[in-house]
Amino acid sequence: MVKFRLEANGYEISLAHDGQQALEAARKEKPDLIILDLMLPKMDGYKVCGLLKKDARYAGIPIIIFSAKAQEDNIKLCQEMGADAYIVKPFEPQVLLDKIRELTGKE
Repeated sequence: MVKFRLEANGYEISLAHDGQQALEAARKEKPDLIILDLMLPKMDGYKVCGLLKKDARYAGIPIIIFSAKAQEDNIKLCQEMGADAYIVKPFEPQVLLDKIRELTGKE
């Protein structure tokens, strides 16, 4: 659903099905923004976020954590890992679109 909503708003989407694939794709493609779930197979979203944000080549890529985990400790850990935003599922699609525009500076 998120993919289709973003594409309908003119965004080009690249998908990864696990954390390792997400990390490799981010390093290869250097996207304008990453939307990352926390609960991923092979490598969780915390680790993917932390590895990208600790590497100067990728640290500037905004990362939105998009998760059903709404506990304050999850949000705090993501902030410590360098995430730029945290959106809890279920969500209002406009909230995600607004956050993407804010972080990329693109309308």
